[in-house]
Amino acid sequence: MYIPATKKELDKLGWLKPDVILITGDTYIDSPFIGIAIIGKTLIQAGFKVAIIAQPDGASGEDIGKFGEPNLFWGVTGGAIDSMVANYTATKKKRNDDDLTPGGVNNRRPDRAVIHYSNLIRRYFKNTKPIVLGGVEASLRRISHYDYWSNQIRKSILFDSKADYLIYGMGEESIVNLARRIKSNKQVNDLRGICYISRNKPDDFIELPSFNEVSGNKDSFIKMFDIFYHNNDPITAKGLVQKQDTRYLVQNPPNQNLTQAKLDKIYKLNFERDVHPVFKKQGKVKALETIKNSITTHRGCYGECNFCSIAVHQGGTVIWRSQKSIINEIKEIVGKTGFNGYISDIGGPTANMYGFECSKKMKSGACQDKRCLYPDVCSKMKINHNPQIQLLKKIRKIPGIKKIFVASGIRYDMVLDDAHYGDKYLKGLTEHHVSGQMKIAPEHIDDNILRLMGKPSNTSLIEFTELYYTLSKALGKNQFLTYYLIAAHPGCTTSDMKQLKSFTSRRLKANPEQVQIFIPLPSTYSALMYYTEKDPFTGSKIFVEKNIKRKEIQKLIVTEKQKFKRKSTKSNFKKYTK
Repeated sequence: MYIPATKKELDKLGWLKPDVILITGDTYIDSPFIGIAIIGKTLIQAGFKVAIIAQPDGASGEDIGKFGEPNLFWGVTGGAIDSMVANYTATKKKRNDDDLTPGGVNNRRPDRAVIHYSNLIRRYFKNTKPIVLGGVEASLRRISHYDYWSNQIRKSILFDSKADYLIYGMGEESIVNLARRIKSNKQVNDLRGICYISRNKPDDFIELPSFNEVSGNKDSFIKMFDIFYHNNDPITAKGLVQKQDTRYLVQNPPNQNLTQAKLDKIYKLNFERDVHPVFKKQGKVKALETIKNSITTHRGCYGECNFCSIAVHQGGTVIWRSQKSIINEIKEIVGKTGFNGYISDIGGPTANMYGFECSKKMKSGACQDKRCLYPDVCSKMKINHNPQIQLLKKIRKIPGIKKIFVASGIRYDMVLDDAHYGDKYLKGLTEHHVSGQMKIAPEHIDDNILRLMGKPSNTSLIEFTELYYTLSKALGKNQFLTYYLIAAHPGCTTSDMKQLKSFTSRRLKANPEQVQIFIPLPSTYSALMYYTEKDPFTGSKIFVEKNIKRKEIQKLIVTEKQKFKRKSTKSNFKKYTK
């Protein structure tokens, strides 16, 4: 069943009026990979009537008003991606394509979609029901944050949107608890996993430096972010409060991690795994190709790369589904009409984090003074690939399965750290689950830049590369590694990129194509470095490339070396080389 997206579908169910109306910046794909689909179906399972409005036209009230006003609240998300990331490249050029819009043309997602949709609701519904924000755009912008596209510190998106509540992180439990409280006319301000605006400071909450202070003082911004970052673990986190104008942003502690049983329940919500028919008529949705026959095995990431937002949004603790839940989902896919026998991906934010966690973290919460994988794998983190080895073995035996690809990317330092199962795991991947190329993300090779990124040294990269190619050759397979690299990360100069190109050519025997220019994502340490031009861990000043042309040059050094042999390009190269 699809979540109703038309008045006709609502009438067919006998629902006179929705309890909750969800608004999203994406088209509506009913898939467990799409947050709004999970939230909608979770609410329906809990007994609430839900309707969805996808990519409403802001020029009139026709789209936003088609269901009238909800009984309980409006739920607003920018979509599966922050709308500014979806709309603009790292060099601030407007993207022509949008994989989550029918027809693929980027013409239906507004900039700062969460703010836009909240304003749209209030334009046509005065003094309306509460507006509740959620999804990655709201989650990463819930406190004062650096915004790359305006190059300034912005207030919490809760203030800018004039919404009532914000649910941060993975919000299935928070949204149901909120709906029940609102329906019962009960107080909601004590719910975990939500933010709200108050004229008073709650007792026993940590007070962050104010918006005025952090927007005018970079050291205060670093202090604020560090406190915020270290209060995201469900076991140890304290409530946070920050003054913004004359009122306060209040962030309650995060929700407890879902149990495996609760996570399994989410993936039994009977998703159609397709674009809603109304939007399917409007054109092809490219994102569906990637997610239609893909499987999520776990959530969260303890890699905590400084440029990545996953740990802040999904959490730094990995929780995983049972083998039974995963196998049942695959059997369901196999039974669908048109299935071609191929599972295009099975994994999570990092594929080989399935099935194990640090026992100390699970009991006492994340460490405040060290990370699980950086600078080396922590001795308390007992890496164990056997759960995924056994899972993949069972899946290969499912009738109707021709091939299962592990396309999510893996942490090669974890493979090398697992003395018992690492080699066996890599051999299994190489033999059965690679589509000609395996994805890994070294990002760079310079020790200082890797330190700023929170990534392992290049020593493990060399060791892993040699092991992979040895295994591929022994198996008689002509397979390759795809290296994901980043240009213009804080600390990186054109000289560093020259060294990276030399290393990839000389040591990796590769000509990398998957090189992206660094984007300072809200609420990440790397964005903090970009804005302050300081190393937040030492306080020392660092070089940050902010000239767009020079950022492009950094990328070209690695991807198009031959281009720099031409005379005209050499002059540009010298001009922009630091």
